[in-house]
Amino acid sequence: MIEPNLTEFGTVLIFILGAITFVSVGLIAASIIRPKKPNYEKLTTYESGEETIGNAWGQFNIKFYIVAIIFLLFEVEIIYLFPWAVIFGDKELIQGTDYAWAWFAITEMFIFIFILALGLAYAWRKCYLDWVKPVNRVSDFKSPIPTEAYQKYKD
Repeated sequence: MIEPNLTEFGTVLIFILGAITFVSVGLIAASIIRPKKPNYEKLTTYESGEETIGNAWGQFNIKFYIVAIIFLLFEVEIIYLFPWAVIFGDKELIQGTDYAWAWFAITEMFIFIFILALGLAYAWRKCYLDWVKPVNRVSDFKSPIPTEAYQKYKD
């Protein structure tokens, strides 16, 4: 039998070089095949013809980012809970360690969930999850159409 001279790192290196080659060939082929007809409309920010209003440095409410980060935090929790449940359910491992593994795993997961719950309680206490409700303003616009005409569409 022929023994391979390639180590595990060599295999990883071959995969990395293959990925780089695959991406490079794809990008080069795309640049050769694609049509090259730039015009004013193609070079604008939005190809739909919409004109931009203001600059790109507009201010956004920070709560959008906070909610996104909290969402990612709890998505990461699911990523860690699933493998834990698979390993924790291994009957041979649990019985082989005289149930010490089971107690360790359950304690570890309760600590993990407690820390995440603590983070959620912190975000809740700081009111990061509260949204500002819009204020309904009555318009001072005088319409020639009587308001009774809108009543059947209101509900």
